[in-house]
Amino acid sequence: MIEDDLAKTASKTEPKIQDSNDDFWKEKLTPEQYEVCRCGGTERAFTGKYWDLKTPGIYSCACCNAPLFSSTEKYDSGSGWPSYWQPINKEAVLERIDNSHGMTRTEVLCAACHSHLGHVFTDGPQPTGLRFCINSASLEFKAT
Repeated sequence: MIEDDLAKTASKTEPKIQDSNDDFWKEKLTPEQYEVCRCGGTERAFTGKYWDLKTPGIYSCACCNAPLFSSTEKYDSGSGWPSYWQPINKEAVLERIDNSHGMTRTEVLCAACHSHLGHVFTDGPQPTGLRFCINSASLEFKAT
């Protein structure tokens, strides 16, 4: 589980939402959201509800509703997941090294509740060159 991994990782930030009770999250989230957000899972490409959404708005954490990404920074990466070239602000997300599945990647977490969101890669567009590849299951969308 993510809480266990965070306890092992030297994290400088404590989650603002500290409820790590599995029953709480299982009641609040769908089974897919729980698997992605609390267990670090990944939805299949081109299956999430937001991968091709083009409506203007804000994408927030499905667990705690913290604003994470804006549609103004969203782009079609061709990956099958919602992709953004930057978060809504630098404090919205945390990053940590992920050595799972025989590869080294940078995991992206909600800064407020440490929910797993996805990964960030360095093959994105300018001005940042970053691709925040995020699971739709970890997000809620509100049109603006």
